[in-house]
Amino acid sequence: MQSYHTQMEAARKNIITPQMQTIAEKEHVDVEWLRQCVAEGTICIPANIHHTSLSAEGIGTGLRTKINVNLGVSGDCHDYTDEMKKVDLAIAFGCEAIMDLSNYGKTSTFRKQLIERSPAMIGTVPMYDAIGYLEKDLKEITAQDFLRVIEAHAKEGVDFQTIHAGINRRAVEALKRQKRLTNIVSRGGSLIFAWMEMTGNENPFYEYYDEVLEILRAYDVTISLGDALRPGSIADSTDAGQISELIELGNLTKRAWEKDVQVMVEGPGHMAMNEIAANMALQKRLCHGAPFYVLGPLVTDIAPGYDHITSAIGGAIAAANGANFLCYVTPAEHLRLPNLQDVREGIVASKIAAHAADIANGIPNAREQDNRMSAARQKIDWEEMFACALDPQKARDYFESRPPQERHTCSMCGKMCAMRTSNRILQGEDVTFCDAEIEEK
Repeated sequence: MQSYHTQMEAARKNIITPQMQTIAEKEHVDVEWLRQCVAEGTICIPANIHHTSLSAEGIGTGLRTKINVNLGVSGDCHDYTDEMKKVDLAIAFGCEAIMDLSNYGKTSTFRKQLIERSPAMIGTVPMYDAIGYLEKDLKEITAQDFLRVIEAHAKEGVDFQTIHAGINRRAVEALKRQKRLTNIVSRGGSLIFAWMEMTGNENPFYEYYDEVLEILRAYDVTISLGDALRPGSIADSTDAGQISELIELGNLTKRAWEKDVQVMVEGPGHMAMNEIAANMALQKRLCHGAPFYVLGPLVTDIAPGYDHITSAIGGAIAAANGANFLCYVTPAEHLRLPNLQDVREGIVASKIAAHAADIANGIPNAREQDNRMSAARQKIDWEEMFACALDPQKARDYFESRPPQERHTCSMCGKMCAMRTSNRILQGEDVTFCDAEIEEK
């Protein structure tokens, strides 16, 4: 019979859980090393006891950079069929996590279906769901109401929950004095801020933090400490609001670990490239090595329609310098709810960033697929190249849209393909390019 509540508690009791074993095999790491990291909190394993379809993943130092895909309905777009297509796409691409950010109507049915079918970790922001779940306007919701929503999500099987516990009254006063360019851009953070201002009360997630932890511990839900004061523009990055909240999140991290609750800490959204590495080091220092989860960061503010690219640039730098978990950004960011093609582009951009960082960080076997691709290119083996590609279908579509006259080239270089030329010379053959050249059989 299970003698632990959470993965962290098991690790501290020297118990190797099935989830730890699965992750060690996936990551090609020693399971005892993994257990020690989970016990220390530098790796978390979001794995709700009720998420039976989960294929466990670890997030943290020494493991592959993981990818999260955001989806969910809104008041303007509430077709759950479309959202489930996005789920299927994310799973097909091997994304490790999906966050349901639905904020319209009764979301429980969709969430339960998602948890039932998804091998990926499932995350939520209970604050988004509170108004629809409770059928109350924001000002009428009580602190205990918020806790009810957290418990409802935990019972359903959600693996991690974003809780904006760091924005307390002290942080709000500092924010007001500072006068940011873009104020609060976190949706959950802005709702908590509004509730605090309208009611005159302390942040309920901060005031009743111990009760929040007891709920999460009962179901082994990892707390993702939300950064309500993350910068929403490069003008606001690394400011007093962001750093003061980060200090508070470090204290909340230790309090969670004292109750064997696993922790991730969320990080900045917009940030100039030259600030990213220092921010990653600062987070690890202030939050005691807890896994770091970043949205982007977006390295410029002027590319609506291309923010999957600005995010991938920042994400690669962040992950190469300590971030462990990247939240994808789509081309629709700042503009509208993403469609299926937007989701695909966001996933691929984020996976490129994560993979590039894994190579830079020397993660076990990170270069293996790149080496197979290079070997296929050397042989001009198109089928093997497609198989090695992050997005095989797009690679095939591009190649076949303008097929070459000669199979062992592409339509850019033709017979002047560098690989073809080098291979022939090294095999002792002559290379000629006139029309009289005898074609390969």
